[in-house]
Amino acid sequence: MKLYRSFLYAFLFIGLFASCEGDLDIELRDDDDLLADDVFNEPGGYLRAIGGVYGNLSVVGLADPGTSNLSGIDAGTGNYIRGLFNLQSLSTDEVIWNFENDPGIRQIQRNSWDANNVIVLGFWARATFEISLANEFLRQTTDAKLDERGEDAATRAEVRTFRAEARVLRALANYHLLDLFSRAPFATENDPVGFTRVPEIAGQELFEYIESELLAADADLLDVAPGNASQYGRANKGVAKMILAKLYLNAEVYLGEGNDRFADCLRVCEEIINSGYSLTPNYLNNFNADNNTNGAQNEIIFPVIADGVSVRNFGGAAIIIQGQQNANGAFQPTPQSFGVGGFGNLFRVRRELSEVFANDAIFANDQRNTLVTEDVPSDPESTDAPVPRDINIGADLLDTSSGFLMAKYSNITSAGQPGQDPTFVDTDFPLFRLADVYLMYAEAHLEGGGGSRTTALGYINDLRERAFGDASGNIADADLTLDFILDERARELHWEAHRRQDLIRFNRYTGGSYIWSFKGGPQNGSSISENFKLFPVPASSRSANPALGQNTGFE
Repeated sequence: MKLYRSFLYAFLFIGLFASCEGDLDIELRDDDDLLADDVFNEPGGYLRAIGGVYGNLSVVGLADPGTSNLSGIDAGTGNYIRGLFNLQSLSTDEVIWNFENDPGIRQIQRNSWDANNVIVLGFWARATFEISLANEFLRQTTDAKLDERGEDAATRAEVRTFRAEARVLRALANYHLLDLFSRAPFATENDPVGFTRVPEIAGQELFEYIESELLAADADLLDVAPGNASQYGRANKGVAKMILAKLYLNAEVYLGEGNDRFADCLRVCEEIINSGYSLTPNYLNNFNADNNTNGAQNEIIFPVIADGVSVRNFGGAAIIIQGQQNANGAFQPTPQSFGVGGFGNLFRVRRELSEVFANDAIFANDQRNTLVTEDVPSDPESTDAPVPRDINIGADLLDTSSGFLMAKYSNITSAGQPGQDPTFVDTDFPLFRLADVYLMYAEAHLEGGGGSRTTALGYINDLRERAFGDASGNIADADLTLDFILDERARELHWEAHRRQDLIRFNRYTGGSYIWSFKGGPQNGSSISENFKLFPVPASSRSANPALGQNTGFE
């Protein structure tokens, strides 16, 4: 049974927060009202309470998937993973959302956002709320609180682990805020609840805070135990190290040129690789409805849980799977081919991502290449020939006949059975995978971080052998370059909410050195200014908390 199923219903205290930003921006009730003692006095109370902190990554409220606990924000827009995907993937060369009348979409996918964009607000609010939830759990589980409740040694040991996990989840939210905004409101469990002018933390100070929290939490976290169903989805030592590795990989972006931490990145990658994770033999098992049990659980370092019955949302993998459908139901892929219902038809693949597969015939045999390049009749009795799709997306986004489609994620199990529900999928979103660690090791090595070139090449070819089924796709030593790594990251990790970060790190995001379709607005793309490396702090958040600063270009 997936970890969250048993305790997500104790996402109790979320509804008690007075607004979308929790104790980071607005006045709240007394802390004892937020997590009443009777929650902890029941059997399993601490487990259910930490479930609320995890649950904020998956669900948006208590009542139903369409009701959000973020005031004034649509339930879909306010989902953590949907927001992350929008900001990290929709703003790049990976994907286009077909319906630009949806609030905030056009600005995001044409790189013209401002401080009033609702998608930016949705993620900022959800991430800062995650910090609030972690803070409150930590306030309620101090030694003094445990003394008041007369907890025994076994409970205290369990709570010590949960507290470490809460710190990792808080660090994860701060890491995403650093990456996307370069700043965050700064409140911890040591601050009183109910004050509104929360100071901000930014840049190097935020970087160092995240790093210190992850290092401090390590001793009390669970060891890595791939395949252990009771630990699947928990923020263990591997998750903490993964966030550290990502932090170190992007250090020059966050701290400025000359402040690289590639050696630290490579060292931590080695620790992750040596801790017991392994690649699942079938790449697509990472994105199937049973990715918690089909072998992918040995590769997925941190999943964000979904379940068609008990962990239901309009974000996560659900929105991606629904959105992959062909808008013309006469052609594949149909909703049924993904194990979902009929709403969706949201996404197409931008030409530039399509080209990392389509420009070389060898990738026709690459398991990672799930591009739908032809309109194939969905009726098995049809004798009509497939019709090739144009790789270029037309200027009219409502005409969905052009552009390739994607079939990477699925609500079908590895055994071919549909998930439990056609609307709310069982597919967990693989936020961090071992494959990314292999790629980070190779990149950090090429950037002067140490390690072995032979080892780096071996890791890349491990991924290629998994993708091709044999050594036919292996690269030679001379092929291992930084440009190759960027393209290989696109082939391996597309639509997993990493691309914006990668393009920025490789100096391909802003400016005009790399233009992708619809970048900056026009169909053929255009240069964008440097300020679009970051998103603005939402105007409404700054109004609520005057201590928050703003990023250059969004004043």
